[in-house]
Amino acid sequence: MEGIQVVTPDFVNVHITKSDSEDAAPIERRFKKAITVLEFKTKLELVTGGSAATMKLKIYDKKNNYVCDIDNDDALLGSFPIDDGTRIHVVDKFALLNDFGLSNSTERFRLSEEEYQKKGDTLRSFLQRNRLGKYNEEEMNKLKEQQQQELEDEARLAEAVLVGARCEVRVPQQPVRRATVRYNGQLDGAKGLWIGVQYDEPRGKNDGSVNGKRYFTCPPKYGGFVKPVYVTVGDFPVEDFDLDDEI
Repeated sequence: MEGIQVVTPDFVNVHITKSDSEDAAPIERRFKKAITVLEFKTKLELVTGGSAATMKLKIYDKKNNYVCDIDNDDALLGSFPIDDGTRIHVVDKFALLNDFGLSNSTERFRLSEEEYQKKGDTLRSFLQRNRLGKYNEEEMNKLKEQQQQELEDEARLAEAVLVGARCEVRVPQQPVRRATVRYNGQLDGAKGLWIGVQYDEPRGKNDGSVNGKRYFTCPPKYGGFVKPVYVTVGDFPVEDFDLDDEI
């Protein structure tokens, strides 16, 4: 009908599952639709422990029917058919390549390794013939080199971020936030290094703890964990916030 404007919610509640934990209960999280897919993947690193660089995302509706892949890192999350209750299945490409040989495990347990190797209709034989997965040495080496380079770059950035330093956090598509560094290191269940910060304003997501484990202490909504690439250390004084300017 003319004159009626349909307003799309700014946030969406989705259920997250991952390929290496098929039997685990989905994890429900809330995300902004205005973030890019790459930003979404970066946020999923903390949820799944996977790497944004090797993630593949699949959409399933509320009836568990496959909808489509999320295949454009530059697109906005909201440009894909995602509604409240949608399930996002995370497949880590690197982990998948390493685990291909474990597929058809039921059949393999019934056969000896020698008998299984002789069969010509197995997943392993298909992968070997077509040089896929871990049987593509060139591809595997490229992935390993890529991951190693990412780890080295991240370590170099993290090394310059000292606990107690003042900083600005500049996450794409989010306002710049000033903070104090409270933690620098690894998080349980998440790959790579993370910087824990205490924001000057209540613009965070936690109180210094993640999934029940405490890494530092701050008031609720003042804490956050971000990748080193988004943290700039410098002489950033605490800004004066005039509450009279807010309603």
